[in-house]
Amino acid sequence: MSSDTGHPHSDGDHDHATEVTQSNERRIRLVFILTASYALVQAVGGWLAGSLALIADAGHMVSDSAALLLALIAYRVARWPVDAQRTYGFHRVRVLAALANGATLLLLVVWIAWEAVQRINEPAEILAGPMLVVAAIGLLVNLIGAYALWSGNSSDSNLRGALLHVIGDLLGSVGAIAAAVGIMLTGWSVLDPILSVLVAGLVIRSAWGLVSDSIRVLLQATPKGIRADEIEAGLRSLPDVSEAGHFHAWTLTDESIVATVHVSPAEGVDPLSLPPVVSAWLKAKADIDHVTVQVDPPGALVARHE
Repeated sequence: MSSDTGHPHSDGDHDHATEVTQSNERRIRLVFILTASYALVQAVGGWLAGSLALIADAGHMVSDSAALLLALIAYRVARWPVDAQRTYGFHRVRVLAALANGATLLLLVVWIAWEAVQRINEPAEILAGPMLVVAAIGLLVNLIGAYALWSGNSSDSNLRGALLHVIGDLLGSVGAIAAAVGIMLTGWSVLDPILSVLVAGLVIRSAWGLVSDSIRVLLQATPKGIRADEIEAGLRSLPDVSEAGHFHAWTLTDESIVATVHVSPAEGVDPLSLPPVVSAWLKAKADIDHVTVQVDPPGALVARHE
């Protein structure tokens, strides 16, 4: 006997979730326009000033524009209705977009580091004044974009991926400003590639976290903070449950965890009463939204493990 005991969601909950997603989409659209427009300005400014920090950050922003566009497409695709072959819908498209964002960011870090090494070995003349002006404008643009995304729903991995890109751009602008000021004060053009490497290093940790989290979701790994052995032991401690096993949990979307579990009733307990009891316990213990409970006869789980 099995029962899907996922907690019902009211129309109000659904409407709120839709509003949150649309709000995040509007924020990303705004940042995409800002990022794409400024990337061209920064690329031209970096070329004229001879600054690697600006050129690298311009390349970063061009990639970010593409990543933001991908994120916007992902939101649209995620709203496509379910069908007979895709019963979970297209929500994981957002996870794929987040993975692509993180992977692209890591590749860009490698490129920036490589170019910086070349510049350290062969320093080039840099026009610090124009470099400072362009970098300052970039900082303002990135601050506006970061604020727009930061005030959105942080549990949305797609939005988080876009935010990490913008933060990377913001750090790039800070590094370019620091390099420009340093070159103006000291004349050391090598500061430009050195600070580019430092900025690239700051981005790696966040990008890797985004990639690893996305891979965990796509591999249907048990969500962080949930251990199958502890869940099964906790279920066996319930007075209505004599046996529990075969617990599996995975992340469907950013805020939705799905699980299945097998349980057997204690002596004198109605098997039909177990699914809601197990579901309520899993919701309270691990915030699991949708649970399919398989109720087996007493002794069946023990026999399977023997």
